[in-house]
Amino acid sequence: QVQVVESGGGLVQAGESLRLSCVASGNIGSVNHMAWYRQAPGKQRELVASILSNGGTNYGDSVKGRFLISRDNVKNAFKNTVYLQMNNLKPEDTGVYYCKIYVYGRDKWGQGTQVTVSS
Repeated sequence: QVQVVESGGGLVQAGESLRLSCVASGNIGSVNHMAWYRQAPGKQRELVASILSNGGTNYGDSVKGRFLISRDNVKNAFKNTVYLQMNNLKPEDTGVYYCKIYVYGRDKWGQGTQVTVSS
């Protein structure tokens, strides 16, 4: 059974930093694509950042230059970890942050972790 678990959210002030972690575990095989999404109240879920097994990355326009996605254990078939380093946080970064992996032909989402940035 594949599990995806996020951690690291919290309440911070504008300008501060947070680091989110996401552990994908179980019989995950070779996971090519891992990503972070976020959803603010009343808004649609949006892509924050994604990373491929070859290290290729993609960022949403609003976080470019402030957020950094990275990944551990790429070749581990039972555990992969993806991180999201968030710097210079802004109130508009507030939302629930979700981790998503693409495994065995389908998306698997975590339960989300709340990030709140006060002004």
